[in-house]
Amino acid sequence: MILVQITKKFQDIDVSIRKLEELVKTICRRFDLSKAAVSVAIVDDAQIRRINRQFLGRNVRTDCLSFDLSDGDECGCSSSASFELVINGELAVKEANWRGHSSQAELALYVTHSMLHNLGFDDSTQEQARKMHDAEDEILRQLGYGVVYNKKTRIRKCKSTKA
Repeated sequence: MILVQITKKFQDIDVSIRKLEELVKTICRRFDLSKAAVSVAIVDDAQIRRINRQFLGRNVRTDCLSFDLSDGDECGCSSSASFELVINGELAVKEANWRGHSSQAELALYVTHSMLHNLGFDDSTQEQARKMHDAEDEILRQLGYGVVYNKKTRIRKCKSTKA
């Protein structure tokens, strides 16, 4: 069973809760997670800055934060998971407008990126980042968003933590 809870605290973005739930469930199934609880909070710049400062000691805005609250092993190989994602809806709107695609697609990218961090992906080296961003675009294409990350070069700002 895959449980997805989405809370929208930033109102100025068009969000299909159903599509975001399907995205999270598709990613879980793709990585053989048969039991997962995923909480997604869509917030604004100020809220994500506060959370980033509180949990990571960084007083900056970012696009997404991901927290792995699973009780499983360190490699993320457990069949059960508990993830909390904090997604910057305000930045998604700005980036989508600048890059020429929907804010829903940008939001889906942030959710996908956060999920992949919690599933063991890393983007700290150029090769790791390439693999991660290719996987993001493959997942997003599969669900009808098209190529979102690799449309233009961008700098990834998401931070992930293991609780």
